[in-house]
Amino acid sequence: MYFGPEHYLNRDAAAGKVMSHARLLLKLSRRFTTIAPVGMRGAARVANYKSGIVVIHADNGAVAAKLRQMGRRLSSELSQGGLECSDIVVKVQPRQNLGQSSTSTVKPLSGKAFGMLQTTSENLPPGPLRAALEHLLARAVRQE
Repeated sequence: MYFGPEHYLNRDAAAGKVMSHARLLLKLSRRFTTIAPVGMRGAARVANYKSGIVVIHADNGAVAAKLRQMGRRLSSELSQGGLECSDIVVKVQPRQNLGQSSTSTVKPLSGKAFGMLQTTSENLPPGPLRAALEHLLARAVRQE
């Protein structure tokens, strides 16, 4: 017979507290989604709740500032959902996009730029700057 993870988490007292808090956060998240302005629903989310204080993470400073301005209204509307909400703390916490790669793009040098750098390199005395330019030119991709 299959029992899901929730079955086991509800049976243990310590895990039961975690599940209870998770359900509370889920309820708050749903309530926040219904009362938040349409443009901010995707840019902010409920992060935590403790002692009557709701912590909201915003994706950027503009959204955070607007939510702070609306703090009292949001607090009273969250309280109408049956949960004590005495204050709202808004923090800027951008979402992490784990699927996004940060590979660099190849930017080729034009023929004119390559020629100017080569001329400059040839006119420099031997030293670290000339060596760096020669290294750059050796590795550079030329634009055709």
